[in-house]
Order: sequence, then structure tokens, then C-alpha cells
Amino acid sequence: MAALHVPAEALHTAVGRLRRATGLPVAFGGLVPDGRHGVTLTEFSGTLTGALRGLVVSAGNGLGGRVITTARPGAVDDYAADPRISHEYDKPVTVEGLRAIAAVPVTVHGTVSGVLYGGIREPLSISDRVLDAMTQVAARVSFEVTVRREVERRLAELETAAITRAARETPTAGEWEAVRLAHAQLRAITQEIGDAGIRARLADVCDRLARPGGRPADGRPNPLSPRELDVLALVAVGCGNAETAGRLGIRPETVKSYLRNAMRKLGTHTRTETVIAARRRGFLP
Repeated sequence: MAALHVPAEALHTAVGRLRRATGLPVAFGGLVPDGRHGVTLTEFSGTLTGALRGLVVSAGNGLGGRVITTARPGAVDDYAADPRISHEYDKPVTVEGLRAIAAVPVTVHGTVSGVLYGGIREPLSISDRVLDAMTQVAARVSFEVTVRREVERRLAELETAAITRAARETPTAGEWEAVRLAHAQLRAITQEIGDAGIRARLADVCDRLARPGGRPADGRPNPLSPRELDVLALVAVGCGNAETAGRLGIRPETVKSYLRNAMRKLGTHTRTETVIAARRRGFLP
């Protein structure tokens, strides 16, 4: 599998999130470019100068370089005076007026892909609570990047299936089961994604898979809500109420409610009948 990279917008969000979560007056961060051995500082919140902007921190050098090398959080009470780190970057740090600094790695699939920093303009000890909060922010970035990659992989599968469906009149039963499973899983995964562009791509691909020619098979509009379709997509690949609820992050009672609504709208009486009706009308693949 290709290496996963942290998008610039994810880093921007993480820096703002880190400052809010820790209460530190300054937060900043940067990414480790593919094949490089250092982090380039590009995102800042609370800084007063541009002294750190564009700074490249090499692996092993300074606090951030040590974090890249060890893949572990680190902190210093007084950056320019701390004997545990090298001091190649004292000048820009001093110009910005920072004294106490903490740094945590953003690790994706075992590789340090970025570093997040928090700083104070006084020589104070940064608490374990603050370091823990910074680590949680970094872990959330890693999770979001991994989920985003999974969504993109599923989208590629669905787009390929849509092209295949357009080119052939009768896909095999095995191919259709694979499409349906990917369709259901992707609808569930998408609940974790905040990227509007990816959500729009997903909606378009699912439409093309489920609706030949871009319209419902019988010409009638789709009465089902997006959440009702999410539930039916998972039910259609064999998920029970509990599993469906777990995948969508809702309660089993809510799943039942969505199913009842779908049955009422489609004029059906059982789960199986509802799935069949949705497929016949082109609402599910």
C-alpha cells in the first residue's frame, strides 16, 4: 500500500484544535514530505512574527527533529537553554519569544508524517495533561487520514464498478455482491468524513451505481432519506440491527425506526421485501 500523507487542510485544522484543547497561547506544525528527513513548518496559530514560517527542522536536530527520530512526544521548559537538544533553531525560536515548547509526532501507519507543537513565552514546565491532549489531537489526525484513504479506495472501487456496469448489461452475481458490499461499507465510513468534496463524489458514484441512466428505474422520485438508504444498504448485505447501528454510530432502536419508515414509504412489510423493492426502483445497487 502507498504511503499515507497528511493533507495540508488536516494540518491546519489540527493546529487550531491543539490550541483550543491545550489552552497554550501558541500552536504550530508542519509535514514531513515524502522521502525527506525533516519537517517544514507551515501552519501557525497565536504567533506574533514570521520567524518560524517555512523553517525546515531536520531529523535529530532541535526538539522537533528529536520527535521525528524517536516518534515520541517531547517537551522542554526553556528551549534555548535546554542541554538535551541541539540548538540549530534557537534564533527563530527566540525571535518569536518562545521558551517552553512541547512537540508530538503525527504518525500514520508507523511513519512520522508531521509534527505538532505547542509553546509558551515563559520558562514553565508543560504538564503531562497538556502533552496528553496534544497526543490525542495528533492521533485524531492520523485516524482521519486513514479513514480518508479508505474512503478514496472505496470510491475508486465504486467508480470502476460504475464504468463496468455501463459497459456491460449483465455483471456476474459475484461482481454485484462485491459492489453492494462496497456500497454499504462506504456509506457507513462516510459518516466519519468532514470533507464536502469527498461526500459529493460519493453521492454521485452511489447514484450512478444504484440508478441506471441517472434516474430511478420506474421514473418515480426516491422517497427515502439518506439515513434510511444507509440502513437499507447495510441490511441488504446481511447486517443485523446491532451491526448496522454500530457501523453508523446510532442506536439499534433508531435502526428499527428507519426500517419502519422505509417500509411505510415503499409499501412493504419485511426487511427482505423492502430491500428488493428498493433495488427494483433503483435506490440500491
